[in-house]
Amino acid sequence: MKLVLFDCDGTLVDSAALIHEVMARTFVAFGLERPLLASTKSIIGLTLDIAIARMMGQPHVDDRALAMTAHYKSIFSDVRAEEGFQEPLFPGIADLVATLSARDDLVLGAVTGKSRRGLKLISATHGFDSVFSVSRTADDCPSKPHPAMVTECCSEAGITASRTIVIGDAIYDMQMAKSAGAAAIGVAWGYASVPELVEAGADHIARIPDDIIDWMERNHG
Repeated sequence: MKLVLFDCDGTLVDSAALIHEVMARTFVAFGLERPLLASTKSIIGLTLDIAIARMMGQPHVDDRALAMTAHYKSIFSDVRAEEGFQEPLFPGIADLVATLSARDDLVLGAVTGKSRRGLKLISATHGFDSVFSVSRTADDCPSKPHPAMVTECCSEAGITASRTIVIGDAIYDMQMAKSAGAAAIGVAWGYASVPELVEAGADHIARIPDDIIDWMERNHG
């Protein structure tokens, strides 16, 4: 058996517009300048409090960052309900997940900087409730690139990291995978650039979802 662990934001779903709008409204509410989209994209994948602190140029999470985190969470659902701020699947993802979940030699899971509630919402929206046998979120583990999300999923699934593949769009996903001893596939349709993913340790870059299946067949049988 092999374990395939998916990141969520930027890998399965295109959530940048939503995350940026919630982040921008949070910054303005605290008297700060509205951040650039590029700044928001650079922190997607990190645990929220760390992401906010980093966007403010702070090395550590302080009381203001915690207060902003709470505010972000309090307005997220209302913003998501507004027109244009849903989190659609990237093209080809539904077919990819369906193909992989149909294989009896694979266990699928999710490793995400979202909250447990956020992952449940995405899973319910896109029919992934029965797809992910294991998962770890920002509520369960230290922020990426710490390897705990991967190692804990491996332990729960009873599959070693050497037989695990992490699929993500962020440098934090690649770093997390390599730190845990897993293979790392970077996706080109997400929020980090291909050179950044390669530098962070990606074993392969998928330009389209079908590339993931092709690579797995060549490298993992």
